[in-house]
Amino acid sequence: MSRITATPDAPALAWFKSSYSSSGDGNDCVEVAIASATIHVRDSKRPDGPRLAVESATWTTFVAWPGAVSPRV
Repeated sequence: MSRITATPDAPALAWFKSSYSSSGDGNDCVEVAIASATIHVRDSKRPDGPRLAVESATWTTFVAWPGAVSPRV
């Protein structure tokens, strides 16, 4: 797995968050931006704060993982 721990300012990124985050003040969520080879993630409460960028394949694995594991009983 490759990891990119910091991302430079990229004003061209279009950030979005889940429609489920609209309850309350809508700031308890992460925002995601899709670039050509990476997925960028930031805290919606601190859009100017640190950002994480991961390769697209890594993001796909991360998002699929919760549905792939068996729940503990």
